[in-house]
Amino acid sequence: MAHRQTRTAAAQEAGDAWLARCSEHPASVRRAWRAETLAQISSGEFWLIAEAELLLTTMHALKRIPAEQQGPVLVEPELNKAWWLVPLEAAEELADVRLLTVHPVGWKLSCPSTGEPIDGRLWLSRPDGSGLLTDPAVLAAALGPGGSYRLPSEVSR
Repeated sequence: MAHRQTRTAAAQEAGDAWLARCSEHPASVRRAWRAETLAQISSGEFWLIAEAELLLTTMHALKRIPAEQQGPVLVEPELNKAWWLVPLEAAEELADVRLLTVHPVGWKLSCPSTGEPIDGRLWLSRPDGSGLLTDPAVLAAALGPGGSYRLPSEVSR
């Protein structure tokens, strides 16, 4: 059992380290988490933020996206909100997805550490330290009528 806890602690530290590096002030992010408060991390250098409803939109999409393709998703159930971390080029690709609002560069996301919820916010799909983000084509497809992403026909041959 101790080995499993060690792996979990290592995974949490990897996710926290990555999130802190995504901030202009990593030490401030770490201080906020040590004080059990949310840290402000701005979008734009590493990722953008796509906001959606939690219950009807995000939960539906998460069922349709394979776990290995899910990037970080932060949620606040009381507000019925979810924030997907998506690549910088996602704004154009997700512009026509009515169920999502892609926030502009510089928009601040109030983030807990990857291990514990803070003020009702928690990572439904935690950052793992790898930098994996949800592919906007996969996210758009999961929210669309067909509900699943298919490789373009020229790739699947």
